[in-house]
Amino acid sequence: MSGEVRESERVIARLHPHGRALFWPCVVLIATVGAATYFYGRLPETWENLALLAGGALLIVVAWFLPFISWLSRRYVLTTRRVVIRGGLFVRYRQELLHSRGYDVTVRQNGLQAMFGSGDVLVNTGLDRPVVLRDVPGADLVQAALHDLMEKSLNPIAARRQAEASRESDETTAWGSR
Repeated sequence: MSGEVRESERVIARLHPHGRALFWPCVVLIATVGAATYFYGRLPETWENLALLAGGALLIVVAWFLPFISWLSRRYVLTTRRVVIRGGLFVRYRQELLHSRGYDVTVRQNGLQAMFGSGDVLVNTGLDRPVVLRDVPGADLVQAALHDLMEKSLNPIAARRQAEASRESDETTAWGSR
């Protein structure tokens, strides 16, 4: 090491996709619990009441619990050095993007996302496809934060190349002499 003190990595933000994604699963949960409590005991046979409870429980697991766990498992963490994307319900994945590599950041919003102030943040790293932070709340703020973090964490080689390029462009050369 050349005597430089590396700043410790700090977490800037921990994000999940917008909570709006849980609206319909919660509606199904409330309707299922309401219907099960209303009809339980009104059916003539005991096995029908038990089948009602089992069907309601199965519907709650499939239509509410699995979407909730899926939403909860998708996380985006912005630190001073990198972006960490974690997700997956049955197969977990983790992806990291270093700010020092440099990238383009774009925000894409549909009408509903624009109403709630969320959006998809596309991080173009120069690879095949951009990395997408889906339905992030405060997408414009996330984009601005990523731009600031990327500017602050230029690696030494990139900073030297950028300085050399700016020095070369400042020189004026007359034809035939230097």
